[in-house]
Amino acid sequence: MSSVSIKVNADTDSELDELIGRLDKISGIDKAGVMNAIAEGLRTSTQERFRTGTAPDGSRWTPSMRAQTGKGNTLVDSAGLKNSIRAKADASGAAVGTNKIYAATHQFGDERTIRAKKGKYLKFQVGDRTVYTPSVRVNIPARPFLGISDSDKEEIRELLEEVLKE
Repeated sequence: MSSVSIKVNADTDSELDELIGRLDKISGIDKAGVMNAIAEGLRTSTQERFRTGTAPDGSRWTPSMRAQTGKGNTLVDSAGLKNSIRAKADASGAAVGTNKIYAATHQFGDERTIRAKKGKYLKFQVGDRTVYTPSVRVNIPARPFLGISDSDKEEIRELLEEVLKE
């Protein structure tokens, strides 16, 4: 079990009354509403990363081969991953994420071997050449899209300051 203990030191009764008044205001805050606003802000920020191709820390994603050839944007072939970003919130917290099985591969990167399943060889194009091989080792670089950026932190801070002023 966890607990919180607060010790209040006040020189006068009026200071104590002011502190108690502040605590009463905080207890009346719609925490679920605040968390929902935070979650929606983070969801929007996460979806924007697909447009800018940047991680929460501001670094650029390694461009995909499709993006390098000018045939699309990194992580936005069908927009399935981008459009799967959901926000969830209640009075205890906020979460932003996706249920796409391949999301972790893009968030953290991966190295894997792809093997032929329906035949003896994989067949694919490399430039104007057709390649046949029983397996190929691929390295998928991390392209973090989930997380809290410095800008997100600032927006959350501003939101909380606004709520506490009211």
